[in-house]
Amino acid sequence: MRVGLFDHPLFREHDAGPGHPDGPARLDAIREGLRAAGLEARLRLWSPAPALDDDLLRVHSADHLALVARSEGRRLRLDADTETGPRSHEAARLAVGGVVEAVDRVLDGDLERAFCLARPPGHHAEAGRAMGFCLFNNVAVAAAHALAQGLERVLVVDFDVHHGNGTQQAFWDDPRVLYVSSHAWPFYPGTGGLEETGAGAGAGWTLNLPMPMGLGDAEYAAVYREIVAPAARRFDAQLVLVSAGFDAWDGDPLAGMRVREQGFAAVATACLEAAAGSARGRAVFVLEGGYSLAGLARGSQAVVSCLLGDSHPQPPPEAAHDARLTALLAAYRRQHGAFWRLA
Repeated sequence: MRVGLFDHPLFREHDAGPGHPDGPARLDAIREGLRAAGLEARLRLWSPAPALDDDLLRVHSADHLALVARSEGRRLRLDADTETGPRSHEAARLAVGGVVEAVDRVLDGDLERAFCLARPPGHHAEAGRAMGFCLFNNVAVAAAHALAQGLERVLVVDFDVHHGNGTQQAFWDDPRVLYVSSHAWPFYPGTGGLEETGAGAGAGWTLNLPMPMGLGDAEYAAVYREIVAPAARRFDAQLVLVSAGFDAWDGDPLAGMRVREQGFAAVATACLEAAAGSARGRAVFVLEGGYSLAGLARGSQAVVSCLLGDSHPQPPPEAAHDARLTALLAAYRRQHGAFWRLA
């Protein structure tokens, strides 16, 4: 299995501010975890190039590009929890460029799959707004790039514990992109309600799966098996992009989910199964959140192992079916079943 790992030392030069949860140690924890598990030696290491304006402008406004560029060489606060340092603009362009290049390498056949250690993360960044630690929307730009190359159906799955408001906004009325997000609710950033399903030609092509805090491996596996998998099969994407946030980890300091290795493996397996049709296995996973160093290391080990084709035991279906999950699955089917026949 030809799997690329996209990383660059400059990602560690993004300075989000003193004591900020998004520190460079996050990437080091992932790399050390992959080495310790013997996984890094099985990956092809790639060093990306910065994104071009043409790529960024498919999602972001020219004013937004100019604003982020003004942070070059200095510290700039963009919102209450999003700050730049002297090299953050360079790092952000490189993060987007790495995901775009990963898409190109997968579409060209140089790689079958990829895992991008993008930093800063991206899924909260809107067309004209940096927020939630995110400067540019790495996955949204990469999806728009894939569409510009002629693809007609791109699936974006976001399993970060926070809703990807920026990615949702980018494809709100675009039926070429099915956006699926499982996330805590109610929680930051306040978007991602069950009734948010897209508009116009894209009505039904946003599939939000808001979750109460406290769900773990069995519940995540059930949601992805019973809701995400059938919708993805019917959409039959030509490429799968995954916003891989590890902040649903049991013990992450910014959230209250209880997912561990088995749950992340179940989610990754469902995403890869979604790529088994027209996508011909093509999938790119992109780091978003995750603020427990142990959770980043062990969650990434599980996901990358799946990317490499290793098998993982699934949580038994009966373990998840308590009254709370049964009600949740029923609500998902009522809201999304008219579009996707979630049998």
